[in-house]
Amino acid sequence: MWRAAALVLLASTAQAEAPLPFDIGGPYTLVDQHGQVRTQADPEGHAQLLFFGYANCLNICSAALPLMAEVVDALSEDGITVTPVMITVAPDQDRVETMGAPLSEIHPDFVGLTGDEAALQAAYDAFSVEVEPLFQDPEYGWIYAHGSFVHLLDGSGETLTLLPPILDGDRTAEIVRGYLAPRG
Repeated sequence: MWRAAALVLLASTAQAEAPLPFDIGGPYTLVDQHGQVRTQADPEGHAQLLFFGYANCLNICSAALPLMAEVVDALSEDGITVTPVMITVAPDQDRVETMGAPLSEIHPDFVGLTGDEAALQAAYDAFSVEVEPLFQDPEYGWIYAHGSFVHLLDGSGETLTLLPPILDGDRTAEIVRGYLAPRG
């Protein structure tokens, strides 16, 4: 509990000059919903909002993914391009051919990433995300417990901060802006 409170404070007050007080993030190689290989670095050098979840999640993902879309749109109005990215925790449900449609309903620029077990585990390990299947819903498939923070990455894939999805879109955009807006 103390760690979550500390991360909220960190995300609320930190600026780009201060690195995170713990090591999180790292390389991964996965496949997007178009079958293209992607790594932690954005191919166009844009900052990224990264979340570990699944496209048809009814729980925390249903709050985090729309929040990410709202923040991307708010920042776009300021001329700041950020790519929303979701790495699946449910590769049995989120496959190349199935995750694009639900993600594009949330935001047309959403990138969904999946891969084989080893590739996904490398991403989970890099970002300290634990995934646990809880039960199988007859309509939606497996329901998973998984990480809930949104990770702000720079264009090269370095983690700048963690954002709790309990913040509203305006506050989250304000925090992200503090990391990405040009300093004058």
